[in-house]
Amino acid sequence: MQKQEQNKSAADAATQAARVVVVGSLNMDVVLSLGRVPEAGETVAAQSLSYLPGGKGGNQAVACARHGAQVTLFGSVGDDHHGESLLQGLRVDGVDVQHVSVHDGVPTGTAVIMVEPQGQNRICVVAGANALLTLNQDSLRPVLAKSEYLVLQFETPHDIVHQAMLAAQAVGCKVVLNPSPVRDVPDDWWPLVHTLVVNEHEAAAFAAQPVHNLATARAAALALLARGVKQVVVTLGSQGALAVEVQGDSPEFSEHAARRVEVVDTTAAGDTFLGAMVTRLAQGSTLAQAVPWGIRAASLCIGKAGAQPSIPTRLQVEEIL
Repeated sequence: MQKQEQNKSAADAATQAARVVVVGSLNMDVVLSLGRVPEAGETVAAQSLSYLPGGKGGNQAVACARHGAQVTLFGSVGDDHHGESLLQGLRVDGVDVQHVSVHDGVPTGTAVIMVEPQGQNRICVVAGANALLTLNQDSLRPVLAKSEYLVLQFETPHDIVHQAMLAAQAVGCKVVLNPSPVRDVPDDWWPLVHTLVVNEHEAAAFAAQPVHNLATARAAALALLARGVKQVVVTLGSQGALAVEVQGDSPEFSEHAARRVEVVDTTAAGDTFLGAMVTRLAQGSTLAQAVPWGIRAASLCIGKAGAQPSIPTRLQVEEIL
C-alpha cells in the first residue's frame, strides 16, 4: 500500500511538473456529416451540421491539458461569438489563454469539415484572425524558459513559427514541430527541431520519397534525422507508428502497433496523438514509452465525432490499459 502511494505521489509530481507552450491556430469547425462528398458541380444533402471548437493549436493545447500538462497558448481570434466560445472552452480545460490576442473587425478562423460515414474527412480552412498572430518576445521567452516543450504547427504565419523556434532555442526549451499543412521548410530550421511528428503524407513530402508502410517510414525518418532533427515520429494510421531517436552515433527505432477500433471521425486524431505524447515526454517518459500512449489516446479520439469534444483525458486512456 505504501509503495502504491509513493508511486502515485511520484506520478502526480511528474504531472504537475509538465509545462508545455503551444503557438498555433484557433478555428471554429463547421462540421458536415455526409453520406458521400459531392462530385464537381453536384449538390448532396448533409445529414447534420455542427459548430465545434478546433484549430490545430487549440486541439493540441487541449490534448496536452487533458493529459496533465500545464499549458500556455499563444494564438489569435476575432472579436466575435466564435472567438469567445473558443476561449471559454479552453479556459474550461485549464489552458492559459492570457496570451491569445483578440482582433476587432476580423473573423475568427474557420474550418469547414466534410465527414464521410467511414470517418474520413476533407477540410477547408479560412485563416481569419490566425493570419494576424504576432508574438511578444518579452511575454513568450519567460514562459518558454519555465517549460519543457514548445509545440508548433503550420496553420499560422511562417515567420511566426520561426520566431517561436528561435525563442525556444535561446532559453533551452525543446521544439516539437508538426509541419501540417505541408509548407517548404528552410534548411536552417531543421536543427532547431527536437521532435518532428509527421504522418505518412508529410513524411513523404519532406523526405522526398514514398511512405506507405513501416519499412518506407524508416527510410524517410533517417532522411529527416540527417537534416538535423533530434527525433522523428511517423504516424501511419491503422499501421501504427514508427519512432526514431539518435542514441550516441546510431539511430534507435521503435515500432508501435495501432489499436483496432471503429472509426467515427478522424478529425483531431493527429493532434490528440501529439498532445498526449508530448505530455508524457514532458513528464519524463522516453520516446518509445510516449508514442504508445499517443496511439491509445488517438484511438479513443477517432471513436467520437468532432475535434476538441473527441479528445480523451488521461484517465480515459488509463482505463483502456
